[in-house]
Amino acid sequence: MNSRTLLFCALGLPAAALAEQALQPVRPTQAGPVSANAVAAAQAAQVQLALSDAIALGLRDNRGIRSAYLERIAQKFDLRVAHDRFAPQLSIKARYQGNRNQGDRYRQGELAPSASLLTPYGTRLSLDWAYDHTRADGAGPRYRDGASLVIIQPLLRGAGPTVAAAPLRQAQWAEQANRLALKDTVAQTITTIITLYRELLRAQEQLRIADDALQRARQFVEVNRALIGAGRMAAFEIVQAEADVASQELALEGSRNQLHASRLALLQALALDLATPLWASEQPQARQVKVDANQALARAEALQPAYLMQVIADQQANLDLRVARDAQRWDLSLVGGASQARERPGDGKAWEHYLGLQLEIPITDLSRRQALIRAQVAVDSGQVQLAESRQQLHREVANAVRVLEVGWRQLEIAERALALSRRKLKIEQEKLAVGRSSNFQVLSFESDLRSAQSAQLDALIAYLNAQSDLDLTLGTTLDSWDVALND
Repeated sequence: MNSRTLLFCALGLPAAALAEQALQPVRPTQAGPVSANAVAAAQAAQVQLALSDAIALGLRDNRGIRSAYLERIAQKFDLRVAHDRFAPQLSIKARYQGNRNQGDRYRQGELAPSASLLTPYGTRLSLDWAYDHTRADGAGPRYRDGASLVIIQPLLRGAGPTVAAAPLRQAQWAEQANRLALKDTVAQTITTIITLYRELLRAQEQLRIADDALQRARQFVEVNRALIGAGRMAAFEIVQAEADVASQELALEGSRNQLHASRLALLQALALDLATPLWASEQPQARQVKVDANQALARAEALQPAYLMQVIADQQANLDLRVARDAQRWDLSLVGGASQARERPGDGKAWEHYLGLQLEIPITDLSRRQALIRAQVAVDSGQVQLAESRQQLHREVANAVRVLEVGWRQLEIAERALALSRRKLKIEQEKLAVGRSSNFQVLSFESDLRSAQSAQLDALIAYLNAQSDLDLTLGTTLDSWDVALND
């Protein structure tokens, strides 16, 4: 039996198995005993969670999203109030009291319902009716009732649908901005959950890498013992291999701790019990995504919530400026009305009709001028901010596209480096088996393999996260995950 066969027998593996051992994938493992059966049992005890399920849980239970939807209750009522501005406004005022003076004692009751209406053209209509009666012990009863109708149509200040309907239009724009803010909140939350889920995946894979490295280190100790037993290695050289086992045990403990921290972070984002034994069930895989920068920019300008909110803010500022300019005009209104009154005992009904013009000219009031100046400054400042937002959006889109492209190239390089590191270690192990290498060289290549595995994993997670970040930048996160706001 030659030394190489003796080495393979010492490892308890066939020769082909040793040659391919470095290339065999190992399933993710959980912190616990390092035997394969124990690792499989520990993973089976976990709560398996796919990424789509994590997003669904986050949309249902995430506290940030729940708070945003609660705020939407008040925001939608604000819009209803703005619409109610042009609905008939009704009120009733009533009073009943008893009075006494030096000459008599009496009881008095009043009832005064009223209605008013504002039209989108600035016309104001009001209809009032009043009724009161007095019952005196000495003077007897008296009754009065009457109605009045007043119509006021602005001719200068406040005239026309643009100014009169400005509060409603502002409320509608505010509602659009609120919906965009909700969309941005949901998209940010989804992206955060995706990132935390992938951090858990990274921690699981790092645990697998550390476990694999420990297994190989222990096998290498057995290789050293077989070589020592065959007289092909000095006994003291096994110290290097045993020291590597200790290092890998230390790295394994660190990986377990990182896995626990990543699990807690995801559980908190999902608003789940922190004691839940969560396990990310998906395997990290990537496929190349090609994005045209010009198309991406056009899509971002049409969908990106933060940019669209800035566009709405600019529109609101321009409308405020129009209202402020309108406030500089004279208040000239056409006024008409009619009233009817009746009193008993008395001479019957009295009617009155009128029609005329009403003019108010501000002379020393600087507050309107102040509002105009502030509105003009707000418009100018909004244009600067909009230009800045547009440029920032262009930069963010260009960066996201570039990061995605670079990430794919880095992933390809990392995968190639990993394949070469595995091949290099395999060759060096074969050389050691025939006495043409040393422990130091094999351990050095083993360290290179671990670094290549970690680099490939980091590049893979970074590329997947770059796709999520691009979705967030373009405002397409909800579309990509088929999420409806249901608002």
